[in-house]
Amino acid sequence: MIGFYILASLVILQGLVALWEGVRYLRFVRQQMLEPPGDYAPKVAVLAPCKGIDPGFQETIRALLEQEYPDYEIIFVTESRQDPAHEVIERILTGRTHPPARLVEAGPAEGRGQKVHNLLRALEEVSDGVRVFAFVDSDATPPQSWLRRLVAPLADPMVGATTGYRWYVPAKGNFCSLLRSLWNASIATALGPHRRNFTWGGSTAIRRETFEAAGVAQAWRGACTEDYPLSRAIKDRGLTVAFVPQCLLPSRGRCRLGELLRFTTRQMLITRIYSPRLWQLAWVTNGMFFAAFYGGLGLMLARMWGGLDPGWLPLWLGLIYAPGVLKSILRQKAVEMLLPDDRAALKRYRLAYWCLFPLANLIYMYNLVVSAVSRRTWWRGIYYELLSPHETVILRRVERGPL
Repeated sequence: MIGFYILASLVILQGLVALWEGVRYLRFVRQQMLEPPGDYAPKVAVLAPCKGIDPGFQETIRALLEQEYPDYEIIFVTESRQDPAHEVIERILTGRTHPPARLVEAGPAEGRGQKVHNLLRALEEVSDGVRVFAFVDSDATPPQSWLRRLVAPLADPMVGATTGYRWYVPAKGNFCSLLRSLWNASIATALGPHRRNFTWGGSTAIRRETFEAAGVAQAWRGACTEDYPLSRAIKDRGLTVAFVPQCLLPSRGRCRLGELLRFTTRQMLITRIYSPRLWQLAWVTNGMFFAAFYGGLGLMLARMWGGLDPGWLPLWLGLIYAPGVLKSILRQKAVEMLLPDDRAALKRYRLAYWCLFPLANLIYMYNLVVSAVSRRTWWRGIYYELLSPHETVILRRVERGPL
């Protein structure tokens, strides 16, 4: 029991630190919501790699074409004309002249992720006058102010890149989509007014001169993902990544358990390959919570089943659980402010966000175990093996990955 109390004390302390981070996050969001967008607005190239048709795909494409930004171009890129996204984009672009938009084919990737391959192909189409690159995912719908908000902080020469993040809006009646949102929530609020930020490729902007000086394209050559190499290249130059809360983008749609586990495990595997220290830290923090919370819960139930007094165990479990509930409440307040169009849907799941966060820990433990024993993953119909940050092997392609 002494061991449990020591471990529980550490987890409670960890929870209080996380709670303070939640307070800072909400304060930061409220402050940023009052700030007008800056005046820095050079010509931008928005690079939009696409593969398949995501929920709300057409709305996302139209939203990108209707940004409140004075001078920008968009380069959509698919693997080939056979990609169903190609036809949809082609149809939407027909007859449009503003902003300038092009649709190109990248061809199949070899020795790197298809998304990275698509981005490198898109870079070849960028106009000479472009001074900023912006990257966006096809499964996250940006508001009209997205591009202006994302680019403005780059006026500061010490800001190497800006980033938003994704928030999964649960689909009504789909528990797995709720679990996906719970799992992703803790990562979303890890960003904030500090130097530990990282870029999320689905909502990122970087000055062209910084991109080229940092050698990002070279770092992508054998990479499976664009996020970590981009973040590393920026920080290696002594620059920071600025988080822009208003660029938190909603992703909608249903998912099944297999899709949930495949997605979350892939993120953890990518973390293991590209940021081993962060992966090890995830083992420590999630392992401690798992052992203290679920171990203490099992111990309490075992004592009650045997007719013994559970003693102080319920109190200790409550002290472990309470900081997570309070942080979830703060996080929920912030996200509802940032995503007003989805506020009704988010309110519907308030109680689940507040109380079910320990379920995300179970998924994290599964992800960590699987990512420790295998370097292989499915990603949009392609089966990869991640040998190192610079070595990616494509094992095979199928029209759709396994369920």
